[in-house]
Amino acid sequence: MKLNTNTSSKSKKHRARYFQANSSLRRTFMSSPLSKELKQKHKIRSIPIRKDDEVQVVRGHYKGQQVGKVVSVYRKKYCIYIERIQREKANGASVYVGIHPSKVVIVKLKLDKYRKRILERRITNRTKEEARNKNKNKYTAMDTKK
Repeated sequence: MKLNTNTSSKSKKHRARYFQANSSLRRTFMSSPLSKELKQKHKIRSIPIRKDDEVQVVRGHYKGQQVGKVVSVYRKKYCIYIERIQREKANGASVYVGIHPSKVVIVKLKLDKYRKRILERRITNRTKEEARNKNKNKYTAMDTKK
């Protein structure tokens, strides 16, 4: 059952909005999950990927233990290019292989002041939300007496 009347439940419209999205929306669509260690450290599940993050491919033909640095984030094609993942063309030139960000795990974040601010903001919002939901739906002995 659809709860929000402002959003469409039609897959046709979802696909259209996904492929016609502007660059700032594509940034959030191109989020990658964090590794288990980073999840515990930063207390968040995923974050939009950026250029110098170190990632590990976990799905597809190139999956494995090899960790590589993100060379570029191609928002127009919804893919990222990773340092060690290349293939040879017919003429012998090597090109990067595009991989979707949801198919990789971020192993090491490139932390600058803007990224740190994003992490702090998300942590404070999470603690506020947990505090708000903590007392929700709790009944005391006085509430149950009639």
